[in-house]
Amino acid sequence: MTIILEAATRLLEAEETKQVIEPLTASYPGITVDEAYHTQLEIIRRKVDNGGIIVGKKIGATSKAIQTMFGVNQPDYGHLLADMMHVEGETISLEQYIQPKVEFEIAFKLKKDLKGPNVSVLDVIEATDYIVPAIEVIDSRIRDWQIKFEDTVADNGSSACAIIGGKPTKLEGLDLTHIGMVAYRNGEMIDSGAGAAVLGNPLRSIAWLANSLGKYDVALKSGEIVLSGALTSAIEVNDNDTFTAEFAHIGSVTASFKR
Repeated sequence: MTIILEAATRLLEAEETKQVIEPLTASYPGITVDEAYHTQLEIIRRKVDNGGIIVGKKIGATSKAIQTMFGVNQPDYGHLLADMMHVEGETISLEQYIQPKVEFEIAFKLKKDLKGPNVSVLDVIEATDYIVPAIEVIDSRIRDWQIKFEDTVADNGSSACAIIGGKPTKLEGLDLTHIGMVAYRNGEMIDSGAGAAVLGNPLRSIAWLANSLGKYDVALKSGEIVLSGALTSAIEVNDNDTFTAEFAHIGSVTASFKR
């Protein structure tokens, strides 16, 4: 328990002061994945105690591109709070972040609770109200993104904020595996991907999340937004950058940043 409380305090202080810390896996060489998840839950508990409102969850490291980039070999997850959510049209200040990157994702809005174990893709379909394109800003309170799996898990899945765009689109008739996406930075194409990059299908990603959260007695709740995972690698954000992700069938999302 001492590791969990200490690690949570250090990560919260790093977020508040914008001063990075050394990897938890270096400071606490024996830290386990379970202790890392309990550290995340402790951070969220403290934020909620201070007025934070949980509005959703995010799944990280679902694509091979992201796993390779950060040297992890399995997905993780984090919590989304109300003050982390943005809509298109806002210019987002970079001053609140340390070393931000953007990812392009499909977000799910839920109309039913999902709680593991044994949540299936069919359960996810039935629980989904609609999907929209999203940009997630990830950030690390760990120096130079020198993270191992336990580091990003403890650090709320390296989450920072999310921008929701496009028009709400129902799942009926959509094959999420083959939904294509093209990403642009300042009008220049930088990457492309498809839904299959996300654990083979973003629906499978949401089911994985519900079942993983169930181990900690946490549910995905009706009304929550769930970010299903990045379709491509994460891209570093610089001053005055504007990113747009155009998705087939579900529209686009744009986010602008300024220091």
